[in-house]
Amino acid sequence: MGLFEQTTQIERLSETRWKANLTEHWCVGPVPNGGYLLAIIGRALSAALEHVDPATLNAFYLAPTHVGACEIEVELLRKGGSTSFAMARLYQDDELKIQVTAAYTDLDRAHGETQLLLEPPQVPSFDQCAELPINDFIAITKHTHQRVLPGQEKSMMGEPQGGGEWSGWVDFRDDNPVDVFSLLYFSDAFPPPAFTLYGPTGWVPTLDLSVQVRAKPCVGPLMCRFSSKALVDGTLEEDGVLWDSSGKLVLMSRQTAKFRLPK
Repeated sequence: MGLFEQTTQIERLSETRWKANLTEHWCVGPVPNGGYLLAIIGRALSAALEHVDPATLNAFYLAPTHVGACEIEVELLRKGGSTSFAMARLYQDDELKIQVTAAYTDLDRAHGETQLLLEPPQVPSFDQCAELPINDFIAITKHTHQRVLPGQEKSMMGEPQGGGEWSGWVDFRDDNPVDVFSLLYFSDAFPPPAFTLYGPTGWVPTLDLSVQVRAKPCVGPLMCRFSSKALVDGTLEEDGVLWDSSGKLVLMSRQTAKFRLPK
């Protein structure tokens, strides 16, 4: 069992409530990463519902969490033949921190027409891409490979390259398997694309994160693209797309975040 799997485990308290412990391994500064939190909530939803695979999750981050215990409450909204709909709420210190609406399904039974107008980025292999620097303040970098198109790494070294986009690969640094719950984490596991314009400065808290899981990933690193096109009055969007090592589209995401430069 890899570190991510170990640190996203949940404990059942009742038919509708689960307990988890947020660890320091997946923090940005003192705050647990939003994708890590979504993965824990995703596990609770999977444990509560008849359909166990996430199809889409929409999370609102109402207040920051911290390292320590939390509880997740799941409310079933409707159970259909192929999809279960639910709401999940994460509480910490008796305060509602995150609220998620979700649809869960059975991805192994998914079938139908496929048309893709979205192409993967043209990037070198995982080994040939440049690793973004490890930062002691950003604990997730110690446990996550963030590899980019050679040259893009300069944006994290005081030489912003522009473009508002990262293209490359993402994976765990240990032997943790890549599954549907790690996809939820990886949707938020890269630096904000705004850093390609400003460098690694400021604070970028997530307001909401919407994730669509399109398929289960195969073994291996994930090719990724994260981009932002509009920063307006301190608010930006970030679009993410992940492909598995076979070239299959496995996830699409969008989040809204604030961009706060140091005063």
